[in-house]
Amino acid sequence: MMKMMRDNLLHFQKTEDGWRVRMKDYYDPDNPQTGVYLNLLVEHGSLRTAKTELVDLGFGRETMDTPKPVRLIEHLLRLSTKAEANDLVLDFFAGSCTTAHAVMKLNKEDGGNRRFIMVQLPEKCGEKTEAYKAGYETIADIGKERIRRAAKMLDDDGGFRVLKIGDSNFKDCSLPPEEYKLEDLEDMADNLLPNRKPLDLLFESMLILGLDLHSPIQTKTIQNKQVFFVGDSQAIACFEEGLTEEFAKALVKYKPRRVVFLDGGFASDAVRINIEQLFQQLSPTHFTVL
Repeated sequence: MMKMMRDNLLHFQKTEDGWRVRMKDYYDPDNPQTGVYLNLLVEHGSLRTAKTELVDLGFGRETMDTPKPVRLIEHLLRLSTKAEANDLVLDFFAGSCTTAHAVMKLNKEDGGNRRFIMVQLPEKCGEKTEAYKAGYETIADIGKERIRRAAKMLDDDGGFRVLKIGDSNFKDCSLPPEEYKLEDLEDMADNLLPNRKPLDLLFESMLILGLDLHSPIQTKTIQNKQVFFVGDSQAIACFEEGLTEEFAKALVKYKPRRVVFLDGGFASDAVRINIEQLFQQLSPTHFTVL
């Protein structure tokens, strides 16, 4: 113990109950006198700090067993990102989404434009846990609610999207011809699976086209049809039926780089051909039919 004190390997911290002694970690443990002291939890928060931060957001102290302190993640972000670089921060084990909280807080402090992606499996909360009793069925539910509350506390109006991994919205029509049965053909006339919502189709379309899932989306009504505008006319999508040439002429005026329709959305096969030719002539566009 005396040798560790002489070598500056101990950290003494005054507490309400007396003193707490912790070992220091160095970049170069064989030569601590020239190393850099790395006891991050002493300088940038601890488990107790992290739980207090949850309480400040209105959660119970035991909502999460081992949350990370915002101050610690902020410190790591200062080391690894820049305010002016529009960095994208990915946390593949998001938990209570401390990382998202830290990104928003740091952006608020230095005017940065960092973005975040939080990935969390819908891991069930035990029925006896404080989180479950508070209405959170999964860890992912806690994270989503924390982002909402932290954004409100920080007056951050940037918003965020919640996306879930799911099956395709379309039937698998890629079987070899010899594997199809006659009774299957009628079912294949409509390749869309039942009970699919327009937004489900839109986000799968964005993945197919390689568009960023964070792209701004606007919804407009054109000739009584719901139309989605993605980005700055990056793409226009309509998933309704009975599309006509008059409707297509109204869309051409926006000069989209891509348009997306459903295979069964056209009034007839002839109308589909005419609409595709219309876009090619008046607004060179990548024409996609799902």
